[in-house]
Amino acid sequence: MMQRLLKRFERIVDPYGDGGEEAGRPRRVGALSPLPSDANRFIWHFAREAKWPFLGLLVTGGLTGGVDAVLYAAVGWVVDSLNTSSPATLLAEHGGFLIGLALFTLVLRALVLFAASVFEQQIIVPSLYNRIRWQAYRRLMDQSYTFFQNDFAGRIAQKVQQVGEATGDFIVTTLQTFWSFVTFALLAFAILGAMDWRMGLVLLVWAAGYGWIVRHLLPQIRRAGRETAEARSVMSGRVVDSFTNILAVKLFDTSRRQDAFVLDGFRRFVESVRSMTRAITAVRTAVAVLNGMMMTAIGAIVIHSWMGGGVTTGDVAAALGLVLRLNQMSGWMMFNINGLVRNYGTIQDAVGTVSLRPALVDKPDAPDLKPSGGAVEFRDVTFHYGKGGGVIEGFNLAIRPGEKVGLVGRSGAGKTTLVNLLLRLYDVEKGQILIDGQDIAGVTQATLRGAIGVVTQDTSLFHRSIRENIAYGRPEAKEAEIEAAARRADAFDFIGRVSDPSGRSGMDAYVGERGVKLSGGQRQRIAIARVFLKDAPILVLDEATSALDSEVEAAIQDNLSAMMEGKTVIAIAHRLSTIASLDRLVVIDQGRIVEEGTHSELVRRGGLYASLWRRQSGGFLAEDAAE
Repeated sequence: MMQRLLKRFERIVDPYGDGGEEAGRPRRVGALSPLPSDANRFIWHFAREAKWPFLGLLVTGGLTGGVDAVLYAAVGWVVDSLNTSSPATLLAEHGGFLIGLALFTLVLRALVLFAASVFEQQIIVPSLYNRIRWQAYRRLMDQSYTFFQNDFAGRIAQKVQQVGEATGDFIVTTLQTFWSFVTFALLAFAILGAMDWRMGLVLLVWAAGYGWIVRHLLPQIRRAGRETAEARSVMSGRVVDSFTNILAVKLFDTSRRQDAFVLDGFRRFVESVRSMTRAITAVRTAVAVLNGMMMTAIGAIVIHSWMGGGVTTGDVAAALGLVLRLNQMSGWMMFNINGLVRNYGTIQDAVGTVSLRPALVDKPDAPDLKPSGGAVEFRDVTFHYGKGGGVIEGFNLAIRPGEKVGLVGRSGAGKTTLVNLLLRLYDVEKGQILIDGQDIAGVTQATLRGAIGVVTQDTSLFHRSIRENIAYGRPEAKEAEIEAAARRADAFDFIGRVSDPSGRSGMDAYVGERGVKLSGGQRQRIAIARVFLKDAPILVLDEATSALDSEVEAAIQDNLSAMMEGKTVIAIAHRLSTIASLDRLVVIDQGRIVEEGTHSELVRRGGLYASLWRRQSGGFLAEDAAE
C-alpha cells in the first residue's frame, strides 16, 4: 500500500529529461540549449525544472520549523496548566487543550514530516539529481573530439557525478533545512519578545552575529570547497588514467613513477581538504561562542523576570527550551551552511566543464547528408591544428564514386588528419570537404558519420558483449546478420571459444574495458565485422589490417575486397603491399600531394613512392619521423 503510494510521487519529475531532444531523427550536435555557465543561474535553471516540488519543499520546510516552535512553546503552557490545576481538575479545566496538543503532535506534525520527506526523497533526490547528471552528460557528449583528448576521462566523469548531487543538495538544504531554521528563529523571536522585550533584543544581536559569521567566515569555506572539488576530480582522473593504462604501467613503470604521479594528486587533495577543515573549525568555534552568550543572556533575563513576577514558571520552561533548541538548530544549520558553501564551490568548479558550448556544432538548419554515389572532394583544404602553419596546406583531391584510393606518405605527412577532417572530428580552417557535392560543414554530424564506415589501427571496444560491439553501428541488425558479418571478418570461429569470468561465452561474452580480454588481432576483426554490418557507402581503412598476422590477413582479404565492392574507399597503410592493388595511390608529403597514380606507374616514376617501396622491409614502411 505504502509502496504503491510512494511510487506515484516518483513519476512527477522525469529523471531523464534533457530539455529539448529532437525525436524521430538523429539529433543535431548543439541543438540542446547550453547549460548556464554561472553557478547561480545554473542552480536556478534546475530549480525551475522542478518548481512545484521545490515550492512544496519550501512550504513543508517552513511548517517543520513552525511545528517545532509551537511544541516548545506548548511545554510552557503544559507546565502552567499543571501549576494552576490539581490532578482531579486537570482534565476538566485543560482537557481540550491537552487533546488538541496530542492531535497536533500525532497527526499534524506527522503529516508535515511525511510530506517533507516525500518531496525530498521520492520526488527530488532520485529524479532531479539524476536529471542534472543526465543533462550534463548529454551536453558533454556533444563536445568535440579535441575536448576529450585534452582532459582525463575520469575527471570529466567525476564532474558529471558531483554536479548532480551538489546542485540538488544545495537547493534542498536551502528550501528545507535553512528555511525551517529561519521559520523557527522568527517564531522564537516572536514568542520570547512577547514574554520580555530584552530577550527579543538578545536574539536580534545573536542574529546579527550569526550573519557576520556567514558573511565573513563562510567565504573561506566556499573557496576551499571549490579547490577541494577540483583537486578531487584531478585525483580521480589520475587514478582512472592509471587503471586504463595498466599494461603500460606494468611494462614500463619499474621505478613507481606512476605512483608518484598519483600520490601528487592525493597530496593536493589532502592539502585542499585541510584548508577547508581549518576554516570549518574556525566557523564552528565562533558559533559555539555566540550561542553560549545567547543562551546565558536569555537564561539570566527569563529567571530575573520570573523572580520579579513578570513571567510564569511555564514561560521559563518555554524560553529555556526554545533557546536550547535554537542552539542545537544553529549549530546544525551552520553545519548545513558549510555543506551549502562546499556544494556551491563544487557547482562552480563543475559548471566550468559541463556548461561549455561545443566547439564543433551543427548549423540550426543543417539538413541530413544524402549520399548517392559516394564522391569525396577535398577543395583547397587548410588545417594547422590552430598553430598557424604546417600539417595540411591548400590540399585538393577528388575521389570518384566507387573509387578505391590509398593515401601514402611518411608518418606525420597528414594522412590521418585528412581522415579526421572528412569525419568532421575537426573543422577545416580554410576550404571545403564535399560528399556528393554536399559541404560536410553544412550537414548534421550524425548523418555524415553514419555514411562512413571506419576501421582504425587503434581499435577500442566497449565492455559489453561481442554481439553488442559488432551491432554498435547498426543496433537494429538481426542475429543472422551479425553472425554473417562476424564470418566475413573471419571472427566467428574465435568468438565461439571466448568466455568471461561470469560464465558468458561466444557472442554473449564480455570483452573487458576497451576490449582488453581479446588480442589486438581479435579486436581488429570485431571492428571489421562492425563495419561489414554497417554497410556504409564510404569506407575509411586506417591501417585496418595492421594488427592482423599474415595468415589471418590473407584469410579476410577476399572479404575486404567484397566489402569494398561498389563503395568509395580511402585506405591508409604503411604496409604498401596491402594497398598496391587500389585504383589510385595518392602520395602526400608535408600536407600536400606530391604524386598520384597506380602502383606500377608510381614505381616506374622513381619518385617518393618508389623510394618508400624500395625501403620497405618485410612489407612495412620505414618510419623516418614520429607521427
